[in-house]
Amino acid sequence: MTEIIVVTSGKGGVGKTTTSASLSVGLAKRGKKVAVIDFDVGLRNLDLIMGCERRVVYDFVNVIHGECTLKQALIKDKRYDTLFVLAASQTRDKDALTKEGVETVLNGLREDGFDFVICDSPAGIEKGAALAMYFADQAVVVVNPEVSSVRDSDRILGLLSSKTRKAELGEGAVSQHLLLTRYNPNRVESGDMMSVKDVQEILGIEVIGVIPESEGVLAASNAGVPVILDESSNAGHAYEDAVARLLGESRPLRFIDATKKGLFARIFGS
Repeated sequence: MTEIIVVTSGKGGVGKTTTSASLSVGLAKRGKKVAVIDFDVGLRNLDLIMGCERRVVYDFVNVIHGECTLKQALIKDKRYDTLFVLAASQTRDKDALTKEGVETVLNGLREDGFDFVICDSPAGIEKGAALAMYFADQAVVVVNPEVSSVRDSDRILGLLSSKTRKAELGEGAVSQHLLLTRYNPNRVESGDMMSVKDVQEILGIEVIGVIPESEGVLAASNAGVPVILDESSNAGHAYEDAVARLLGESRPLRFIDATKKGLFARIFGS
């Protein structure tokens, strides 16, 4: 049975596309058949992070408008045979997406035996974001540990509880998971950043992952390699943990404790 997971947030620039790429790769590494779809029509960043931007011929909107088949538009990942990317259009506006068209694409992926479909949502509550979450079974809500990001994500949780097909059919809310990005435990300890506990208490959903602040994330994105594949990166290891939890495994949270200062650092304040 195909599981549809939306990766969403209330605020832009929090790491949704990085998360979508890493989750999809992590699931494919575990033998799952995965499609990851870019819903951010007009911008299109997912293919860059996945390293397949030069191979985009047809896109999501082309499929919806019947200008190509779904199989023509899906780009097979060079690293994993069970991973496919459906890019967004850079030349259309967001009205090019329709509920009926999105449903047709998702039904096509179900018929093709995909285990997971990852929907990389635009930020906020505009049409692309609404359609990305409408058909979801689960949601990964990406949040930076700062007040504006948390506040905006609280609005998204309300929409996930009321503006999805599950809600309309009375099947309950979409399963919601919290993923914190750019987490710096030293800044938390100094009072400059919200803690995992703070964010979880405000939003009231389970934490599926805490991704530490890391320069490796940007470097990996620029290289077209999802950071989960960087074995030297703590962020990559944290995404591996998140994938494991998404599949029902129990793993302790890592990278959430501040670095303990040595004796000389405490004495001299550095």
